[in-house]
Amino acid sequence: MSSSVPLEFQSPENVGSSEELARAEVYGLLAELFFASPSQDLFDQLRVAVTEAPMAGAFLERSWGELVGASRRLSLSAVEAEYVALFGGVGKPAVCVFASWYLAGALNQQPLVQVRRTLEMLGLERPQGVLETEDHIASLCEVMRYLIAGDDLSVSNLAAQQRFFNSHLRAWVDGLCDALSAQAQANFYRAVADFARDFFAVEAQGFDLLEV
Repeated sequence: MSSSVPLEFQSPENVGSSEELARAEVYGLLAELFFASPSQDLFDQLRVAVTEAPMAGAFLERSWGELVGASRRLSLSAVEAEYVALFGGVGKPAVCVFASWYLAGALNQQPLVQVRRTLEMLGLERPQGVLETEDHIASLCEVMRYLIAGDDLSVSNLAAQQRFFNSHLRAWVDGLCDALSAQAQANFYRAVADFARDFFAVEAQGFDLLEV
């Protein structure tokens, strides 16, 4: 599991359908945006992206359009400063991005232990040099991308996606998005939060309908 996944907006050969490709790309995008402020290349891609949602369905159109609009309206330097204001700084950040904080009220608690146990079962581990713990929202989104787009179908399949999402994302991502949206200094990242909330809602609904 890498520290972040560069988003290239191109089709991985091992993704079997356009819908699955879109899901993998959205998880990759969210991982990228929550792990750090966008790179120049990613920001440029967002600014020229079509406002049609990357997944079928009108439910995502509004929030995706707002995210694209925010990238066109703001400068990259402003977004970089916003990321630091929201997620950086000394001591407790304005917005915490770790599952343990939302599920257990403190960092490095049982939810992190559970994530590590699942990653061990999947054959994944945190690479050397990465300081963020595995319950970081970006890391969890990367795992979901892997479970969609990975080559090993015994690991990367819908059943594994459903289990991982329900166990490690579903219960707290709305809390993260709400906390981010409530920040007065959030502009670009309020749009990220709104799109993430809508996307995760679509994912939850899809997994509820899935029989595996």
